[in-house]
Amino acid sequence: MRTGLPPLRALIAFESAARNGSFAAAATELHVTPSAISHQIQGLEDFLGLKLFRRHPGRVSLTRAGTAYWRRIEAALQSIGDATAEIAPRRHNTPVTVLSPTSFAAKWLRPRLSAFHTAHPSIRVRLETSTEPPDFAARNFELAICYGSIVPAPGITAIPLVAEHVMPLCSPALARRLRLRTPADLSRATLIHSSNRITWCDWFAAARVDAPEESTALWFDRSSLAIEAAIEGAGVILESDFLTVAERQAGSLVAPFRDGPRIRTLSYYLAYRADRTLKPACRVFIDWLRGTVPAVNRPAADQPLVP
Repeated sequence: MRTGLPPLRALIAFESAARNGSFAAAATELHVTPSAISHQIQGLEDFLGLKLFRRHPGRVSLTRAGTAYWRRIEAALQSIGDATAEIAPRRHNTPVTVLSPTSFAAKWLRPRLSAFHTAHPSIRVRLETSTEPPDFAARNFELAICYGSIVPAPGITAIPLVAEHVMPLCSPALARRLRLRTPADLSRATLIHSSNRITWCDWFAAARVDAPEESTALWFDRSSLAIEAAIEGAGVILESDFLTVAERQAGSLVAPFRDGPRIRTLSYYLAYRADRTLKPACRVFIDWLRGTVPAVNRPAADQPLVP
């Protein structure tokens, strides 16, 4: 028997409590009582002869020693999981957990997941959505699809994923009824706004046309809702060619102007924690997802990864 090793259960309790910032949350995750977690941590601290946590009402925080120890223990447990997956992949068939913006999931990822499962039947994917930026400290996901500019962050690896072309789109019936032929004709239309990087002000500036005084406008907090409203004829959206592929191919949305500007912007990227070893299934999913992006929407080949 190896000497100098603390009990494995105590290490698992410690890693979970450190990751969740709470003994109660660790207890829920490990299906034990908070008292059991507390006893495990106390035993580990006695074994080490030092304090790993500062106790606060309703939460805990790591001491300096606890932080250093957690980083090593987390990496060790991850290594054990990777080794298990390599020799017993069916036994260790945990899903790849992906966090995605709601509209990306609804308009692009979800419709293509069945194709992924057909190509990789042994890999399960758990898709979670959010309208908020990912919280990498929480670590309840392995991969995050992020929207917006890549902002370098310590310990985060970012991979450029999608470059969009943003342009006005509307239903064919609305384009005919309002006789939309030039950007200036948008003064007759209801403009639909959503939470996009490129705004109507940006587009009118690129078109060199004064933005109209909007007497009516619709505002949505996500692109998927704005797209549905435009299909129904509620107004004109400023939206991505990437998220509207299906609608434009079906003819339910059209670009009313031949010569209006299409603004290209790097909009989506993949991100994950650099200090965690990605399991093989995650790398398969990353390669597959990048391969689904049409050539016209792929970032420049020299676009760097951000460490």
